[in-house]
Amino acid sequence: MNFIALILHLANFVAPALVVGLLLWGAPRLKPGARRGRWGARRELLAQWGLGTAVLLSGLVVFGRDGVMVTYAALVLFQGSLAWWARRA
Repeated sequence: MNFIALILHLANFVAPALVVGLLLWGAPRLKPGARRGRWGARRELLAQWGLGTAVLLSGLVVFGRDGVMVTYAALVLFQGSLAWWARRA
């Protein structure tokens, strides 16, 4: 595997965490009159992405492979919980 293929594999591995994090971070901001969160926007997005990546890595370690649906369910559960906690200021 060359360096470019490695980078693409890593990017595809963390892409679900980034997409779910972006959706959960950006959706409340579309609502007019939405409350501000506990953190700033950048910190909240990085926390979403970091937690999602940690969940995906945990799923890889536990199940021995990537792409198990239980891991994706845990990803949504954990990132959704973090979004809820960060927004209930």
